[in-house]
Amino acid sequence: MDISAKNQELTSILSNVLVLGVFEDDKNLNAAQKKVDDTLNGLISEQLIKKEGFKAKFADSVTVHTQLKIPSDKLMLVGLGKKKEFDSTKLTELTSKIIKQLDKTLGAKNVSFELLGIDSKNMDVEQCAYSTAVGILVGMYDYDKYKSKKSTPQIKKIRIATDNIKDEKAAKSGVNNAKIICSAMDFTKDLINEPAQNATPEAIAEIAKNFSEDLGLTFKVYNKKQLQQMNFNAFLAVGQGSEREPKFIHLTYKPNKPKKKIVLIGKGITFDSGGLDIKPANSMLTMKTDMSGCATVLGVIQAIAAHKPDIEVHALSALCENMPSGTSYKQGDVLTAKNGKTIEVDNTDAEGRLTLADVLTYADELDADEVIDIATLTGACIVALGQNITGIMGNNPDMIKRIIKKGKESGENLWELPIYDDMQEMLKSDIADMRNTGSRFAGASVAGRFLQNFTKSKNWAHIDIAGTAFIDKPYRELNKGASAVMVRTLTNYIMSL
Repeated sequence: MDISAKNQELTSILSNVLVLGVFEDDKNLNAAQKKVDDTLNGLISEQLIKKEGFKAKFADSVTVHTQLKIPSDKLMLVGLGKKKEFDSTKLTELTSKIIKQLDKTLGAKNVSFELLGIDSKNMDVEQCAYSTAVGILVGMYDYDKYKSKKSTPQIKKIRIATDNIKDEKAAKSGVNNAKIICSAMDFTKDLINEPAQNATPEAIAEIAKNFSEDLGLTFKVYNKKQLQQMNFNAFLAVGQGSEREPKFIHLTYKPNKPKKKIVLIGKGITFDSGGLDIKPANSMLTMKTDMSGCATVLGVIQAIAAHKPDIEVHALSALCENMPSGTSYKQGDVLTAKNGKTIEVDNTDAEGRLTLADVLTYADELDADEVIDIATLTGACIVALGQNITGIMGNNPDMIKRIIKKGKESGENLWELPIYDDMQEMLKSDIADMRNTGSRFAGASVAGRFLQNFTKSKNWAHIDIAGTAFIDKPYRELNKGASAVMVRTLTNYIMSL
């Protein structure tokens, strides 16, 4: 599907459908819309708005034929809702819904959009074009790799039209940025949706190696023997019940003169059975997604490589399966993590924090300005925040606030959860430095406190995407399934540093 931005009068665009928008509380047409309306003899203002009473509530729409009075065959008028409430997040949701209707219901092949809602003054031209394109591209995503009948889109060409020559450059920049972000999101979703039989530690390492070569990234992969020498003992314990060898991958984007160094760590459990503390069958259904953190950081570093900022970025992930067998790690085992701290295994299903512990210690050796880990870590986070809000915590309040702010701008909700020093008491062990679980209370925060034992960074954030990485029903612009949550937020955050 070809999507582009171009300066062109709306009355001269050749397409199957031309999409215009009006506000619920301000149905006055802008200058470009008036030209269309005049050419169509008042079809919008007199017929659709006055006579037929188009309400223009958010995502309402009406489609009419233009009777060949303009090159576009049909005109779709969409409701933008209340003017003061219309922003980039609303626009992304709106265009996602519109594009599905245009493709599946109207069967359009060539569609043109005006800069919807630009008159709200809540966003500039670049942001408007970006949000429009993101909504379109995210809305059209469909994972059909294993279906015999593919869901081929009817739409082949989409144009976002500006009506002012000085706006074209900004609109094109917005569309280009959207393509980069959505390509990274598509990669992340594809990897999360991939069955665990194929998304193995070895396979993911190979995927990362291949795109690293294409993008000019530095790639390293470590095998079991090397990881033993590196004292990745907590991580290796998690994977020892599986026949598949664990892998640790390290990708680096490094500009000529980096002004900052950021480390991203993604949890990479390619399938989580719970180990000997095996999960109930229903809880295991989506455990192919327990490597969503890994998929996220791999998506982000691809977007960063395309944008080419002067920020050095490292993407790390320890990949393994957590499986029950005669070689599995057991309750009561004591593990010595990479940093020398000992951990009593209280529950083999609290495995993600064990894998992250060793990687956080490895990250200390990189001497980064900021360290961010992303993980489908706790069911407690889902209980607390649901499937549409991501939990975040860390040791630098200013850093946390900046990530939350960038998330809001990116259309992704984050909420800070607390970490207190006295939570360490909940991890107390009689025979080791700590246990890998606490009590049934404050589970997400206690998991964060556990991780804090393994980082020396003064600028560390932990992001729990357990509820948001894979959703069981559509939300805003997102379809059911893998969401690629945090790809937008983290890419935009790094680009803003």
